[in-house]
Amino acid sequence: MAASTKTRCPWARGQLDIAYHDREWGVPLHDDRALFELLILEGAQAGLSWSTILRKRDNYRAAFDSFDPDAVAAYGEAKVAALLADSGIVKNRLKIRAAIRNAAAFVETRKEFGSFDAYIWRFVNGKPVQNAWAELREVPARTAESDRMSKDLQERGFRFVGSTICYAFMQAAGMVNDHLVSCFRYRQAGRATRRG
Repeated sequence: MAASTKTRCPWARGQLDIAYHDREWGVPLHDDRALFELLILEGAQAGLSWSTILRKRDNYRAAFDSFDPDAVAAYGEAKVAALLADSGIVKNRLKIRAAIRNAAAFVETRKEFGSFDAYIWRFVNGKPVQNAWAELREVPARTAESDRMSKDLQERGFRFVGSTICYAFMQAAGMVNDHLVSCFRYRQAGRATRRG
């Protein structure tokens, strides 16, 4: 079946969205660096479309040292100024400072649990929640699990991690399978694992 005739979740429309939907979204993610990247990008997306962030993702990777949390945690004022001048990313001072703060909190959390992966997947008891939505309007913006995750992350010093952002993170990282049951990826997403 040609890619254009497959039934997908209705939000996947543009070429970048379709590639992301088909290869990444909803596939369980367990690589710490990739989880850090996703956490920062979901925070950067607040108030914007995910398509905007996907278009800037390569620029973010270049600007943020390939999302090495140790490197980002060490950023000083000169780096903040450089990031604020970088037209390839979202030039929002609060989001940039939050990314640096989140890197430091990420490093501390990783130290405590052995990996960020071990910490974050506890919110779904280590395995993806398999939902069965028929229509996009059924998919929640937040859940009890994302509420708990948001509260815990904030207590650890993370910023831009409200419950809605956390739920989007959970969807993207495959902690929940929110592909619609009619989507060709619904059965595939829960079986695969991506490491970054």
